[in-house]
Amino acid sequence: MRYVLGVDGGNTKTIALVATLDGTIVGAGRGGCGDIYNADVAGTHWPDPAAAAIANIEFAVETALQAAHILPSDLLAGVFSMAGADWPEDFALLNAAMRVRGYGRTISIQNDAMGVLHAGVANNVGVSVVCGTGGATGARGPDGRTWYSSFWQDQAQGASQMGLMALEAVVRSELGIDPPTTLKQRFLEYFELESVEQVLHLFTARPQIQYRSFSRIAPFLLDEAAAGDAAAYKIVREHGRAMGEYARVAARKVGIEGTPFPLVLAGGVFRHSSPLLPDAIVELVQTTSPDVRPTRSRFEPVIGALFTAL
Repeated sequence: MRYVLGVDGGNTKTIALVATLDGTIVGAGRGGCGDIYNADVAGTHWPDPAAAAIANIEFAVETALQAAHILPSDLLAGVFSMAGADWPEDFALLNAAMRVRGYGRTISIQNDAMGVLHAGVANNVGVSVVCGTGGATGARGPDGRTWYSSFWQDQAQGASQMGLMALEAVVRSELGIDPPTTLKQRFLEYFELESVEQVLHLFTARPQIQYRSFSRIAPFLLDEAAAGDAAAYKIVREHGRAMGEYARVAARKVGIEGTPFPLVLAGGVFRHSSPLLPDAIVELVQTTSPDVRPTRSRFEPVIGALFTAL
């Protein structure tokens, strides 16, 4: 029997799926961060983030292959939708690493935003906006043109950046530069601390005593924005409009701006009950594409990689 492999590698996790050619999933695996720029090397023997990420990808794939009771040589195709697949040398590095491991007779590397698009749109044409730990935008036109934001989008990322902006708002408020914000109390309660200074110290102290993840702040930033806090509301709305700008650029780059294209919103931040962030994105895109069709994929992004492999 013949098989295909789909892999989605992000900053939080890497998921691998093995399927038969009728789409039946027969094996799954999960590894750590698959981003060759950001994988953690602390406490490992890996020399750099790229080596650590490739090891995490390998673990996820080998776990899926073992679950499916097959060998790499049984794979007809392997598609890898990867955060950190940004520049030509990144694609070359990942392609070579997956090829030497035999993860498909045909191997394709793509930016993770492209896998999200195929997971949400059957014909793989439209724009995808990802807001997870990080952020990404991708697009494909009906003529096959593609564009993804990569490092062009450093100014409008995901939960980590939103958390950092929330902390900055609390610090400015505490110093009296900006008005009071309910985010202050949420920070103190969440981190079980008594002052903003202690919170600031937590994220800036040397030596680092814990993993300083700003991404876990994003949910209560969205809570307070929905409850009407002015500082939180401003952050969320402005961040949504910034992400919408990149979605608008993506549509223009592949020739679908002004058409009723699907806009796929994916990532953990969009699972929050508040519509403020997605509404801000859609409203901005509608300024040049009024008939855009916002949608949420019913599949996880790795399914998009699997569709492409099939």
